[in-house]
Formats: sequence, C-alpha cells, structure tokens
Amino acid sequence: MSSDYSLFYSPYYYADIGEGHVFPIRKFELVRDRLLAEGTLRPEEIFEPQPASVADVCLVHTEDYVARLINGELTAKEIRRLGLPWSKSLVRRSFLATSGTISAARHALESGGVASNLAGGTHHAFPDRGEGFCVLNDVAVAIRVLQRERLAERFLIVDCDVHQGNGTAFIFRDDQLIFTFSMHGAKNYPLHKEKSSLDIELADGCADAEFLEILEEALPRIFSLHNPDIVFYLGGADPFAKDKLGRLNLTIEGLKRRDEAVLQFARERHTPIVTTMSGGYALDINDTVEIHANTIRAVKKVFFAEEKVLARNVNY
Repeated sequence: MSSDYSLFYSPYYYADIGEGHVFPIRKFELVRDRLLAEGTLRPEEIFEPQPASVADVCLVHTEDYVARLINGELTAKEIRRLGLPWSKSLVRRSFLATSGTISAARHALESGGVASNLAGGTHHAFPDRGEGFCVLNDVAVAIRVLQRERLAERFLIVDCDVHQGNGTAFIFRDDQLIFTFSMHGAKNYPLHKEKSSLDIELADGCADAEFLEILEEALPRIFSLHNPDIVFYLGGADPFAKDKLGRLNLTIEGLKRRDEAVLQFARERHTPIVTTMSGGYALDINDTVEIHANTIRAVKKVFFAEEKVLARNVNY
C-alpha cells in the first residue's frame, strides 16, 4: 500500500454567511491549523483544489439549478431550504469543496490507500436543489466522475453524520453499483427520509457502546454484500452529545473509535477510502474542531503508524 497521503483544503472553503450562524464556517481552517500545529499534518501533504467544472457538477445536478446558483437567481424559498445566504463566496466554496472530494477520490484510487477532503460530505443536496447547508452533493459528483472515467465500478458510502443522507440516497436510489449506508438519528432532520440501501435509525440518547456495536456489526455485512472498489466516509461530528443539532450522546473518544473502525475495516480489505467532514455544530466550536481533527489523526494511526515506527528505528 502506498505511503503517500494527500489532504485537500482551500482557504476559500470559508464563505461569509453572517455572524452567529449555526453553521461553523470557520471549522475548516481551524482543523487544518490544529493538525499542522501539532505535526499530524505536514504542509507538503496539503493540496489546494481548483473549482470543479460545471460539466462535472452537472453529472449530478440539473443545468437549471447550477445556472441559477452561479448567477444568484435562487428563489427565496430555495434559499430558506438551503439555510445559507447566497453569495459569490458560497458558490466558490461549494465548487471547491466538490473538487476536493473528486481529487481525494482519484488520489485514494491511485495510491490504493486513503485521501481526505477537509470539507465535503454535503449529503442533503438533491439534483435540483440544496438543503440543510448543502449546496452541491460532492460525494455524488465524485462518484459520477469516477464512473465517467472508468476509474471504479462499485462504490460504498458510509455516512455516519447524525442526519440521514437524504440527497445522496435519492440520487443513487436506482443505481445498484452504489451502496448507500446511513446511520443516523431517527428523530433528526430531515423529517422526510429517503430510502438508502441500508438505513440504521438510532434512538435519541444512543451512546458510544451501542453505536459502535451496531456499526461494527454492519460493516462486515455491507462489505461482503457489496464488495466496493472505493469507500466514501462521511465522518460527521454531530452525533456528539453536546451538538446543537443532534440528539445522540456520543463522546469525543467514541467518535474517534468510530472513525478508526471504519478506516481499519477498509484498510484490512485493501479498499481505498476517502474521508470527508460532513456536519458538526457543537456548543463549543473547539469540540467540533477536535472531532474532525480526530478523523485525520485516525487516518494517520490506521494507515501510517507502521511507517512512523520504522522511521524511528532507522533514525535510532
């Protein structure tokens, strides 16, 4: 397995959405800064994506929606459903974040290992609209790009955000080559849930032990049933007990163990995996940042810990 790791990030993942918005738009920069400061990430591992092309985005989204999004012509109803104010910077960040997931997917396949987007996982976006802070469905676009380029045939989405990936489930509802697995709060947004390949709905207050037991039982079944060429992992921070928009009761340590379980399962089966951030709205933004940073720490632990040991021995 290749030792090289790429993480995709742009300072333009930030957009001005106004003061006091529940969406912590600064989290992308804060996660990057924390990982660099502690040495988990090296500067040479970080790559800045270019915006996704309109042609790529239109593999999933309608030309009408994309054109009106770019030109600032969304209706007031559409903007309310999206939950974010329209701006040129919002459009830019959406196309950049989508490209980050496309680029991470290509790298994961080329390396045979893992790559990350320090954004993405915007799973509420439908072909003709955005919803729930999700403008474009980056994972869906990445999969359609890989299909077009014949880089992979079978895909698995492991969505561990607290909210069901309704847009993703809708987009791939008739595609037998894409397995959509969503493990989410039963009473969380969205009120109307689409049908994934496998939905596991969790009761309010579900905590670490129960969550991990369910996940670790589901993963072998899914991998055996679908045998994917690549996995897209949505490591949402919002199952956290102190999340403003969640109803589950996981700890920061429990969420880190969740990340490690998914990554370890892919690694043991030699299946390339892409990590994306998805949601997170903790009362304290530092908790959200720590949970997302833990996903990248888990990547390094699961995929590269042996190399660190070897490097220490060589230096010794």
